[in-house]
Amino acid sequence: MNVTVVGLWHLGCVTAACCARHFIVVGLDFDQENVAALNQGRAPLLEPGLEDRLAEGLKAGRLRFTTDPAEACRAAEVLWLTYDTPVDDQDVSDVPYVLIRLRRCLPHLPPGALVLISSQLPAGTCAQLEKEFPQFHFACSPENLRLGRALEAFEKAERVVVGMRNEAVKPLLTELLSPFTLKILWMGTESAEMVKHALNAFLATSVTFINEIARICEQVGADAREVSAGLKSDVRIGPKAYLGPGGPFAGGTLARDIVSLTALGETYGETLTLVPAIKQSNDQHRQWTCQRLNTLLGGLTGRVIGILGLTYTPNTSTLRRSAVVELCQQLTAAGAVVRAYDPAVKTLPAELSAITLCSLEDAVKNAEATVVCTEWPEFRRAPWSELTATMQRKLIVDANGFLTKELNDMAGVEHVWVGRPHLPKPI
Repeated sequence: MNVTVVGLWHLGCVTAACCARHFIVVGLDFDQENVAALNQGRAPLLEPGLEDRLAEGLKAGRLRFTTDPAEACRAAEVLWLTYDTPVDDQDVSDVPYVLIRLRRCLPHLPPGALVLISSQLPAGTCAQLEKEFPQFHFACSPENLRLGRALEAFEKAERVVVGMRNEAVKPLLTELLSPFTLKILWMGTESAEMVKHALNAFLATSVTFINEIARICEQVGADAREVSAGLKSDVRIGPKAYLGPGGPFAGGTLARDIVSLTALGETYGETLTLVPAIKQSNDQHRQWTCQRLNTLLGGLTGRVIGILGLTYTPNTSTLRRSAVVELCQQLTAAGAVVRAYDPAVKTLPAELSAITLCSLEDAVKNAEATVVCTEWPEFRRAPWSELTATMQRKLIVDANGFLTKELNDMAGVEHVWVGRPHLPKPI
């Protein structure tokens, strides 16, 4: 099978590299520098194992990359749309960005080819494209990758959701997806589009719900982790529920679907109450770290604060939509002196020019507070007894409680996380 993957950032690179183990794959993107790097086996961001997988496909001759849509599409049986849909500061999807690039490809695609959409686009997109391009088949398979664990998520998927309108393309889709999953969940096109919106909205609801509960726990003396364990013990909720008190959801993916669902409601005259409130609650919770620091330090002006971790998630190098970037900007705007360390970040973007990038030891040294942001494993291996001894004040703000075991009972250390009670537990 000849597969063309269009849109080569995280989703597209992983898709192309994994598919090349089974099919002949051409990766298409209109960014010349990115394509040149990919043809050398260099991925545009850190993802464990991805560059090895790229090198494997390139060496075997089953994978190549180009900026030429005619070259990429002329023999394609499947055109797989994998752009990571951009979002603006209000979490609104830039849908035209993706569709403009798709439309550059379609004139070069053989009639009857299948266009499989995994880019995060609003429900109704496939129907719109079917009217515009009746000579092609369209299907939707929502992406389900995770930064830092994307290869495993793609190659060993628990299930893949596929929406289609024409049963004739089912054998082709089965051939394409069966190497990666034993379970394909077939449904209508609009249903598959809505699955991604609804799934992310549900996860976002869980995050915001437990964080609101956690903030009340802090005030009344309850431990939010214990409350979470109690909730998960109920069979109607379950042990895998997304109910870990901690930082806000970030990265744009969940928020993008909240905004998309809200917009769809407005488009069709359906007034939504719960869905818009999810983003409002999460936006409020984004202030938690800054507010706690301000309270605990008695103000932020002139305070020296160490930041550990800048990336959106561990095992990636991207700062795109990272909540830590926003936190650093809030702290420096309030007059704090910010020093930061991240094992995957070697240079800082212009919006973080006010902070100092340094080693872990220098980020902590003489700090009046250290904030644990990205859960890099090396932070757990750090010599915390030695590090905290160099701080002006042994205050560790750690929204997710990532270092609970490492800092437990360490003399003189104030360890603060979301949902940890302010009041002592009654005897």
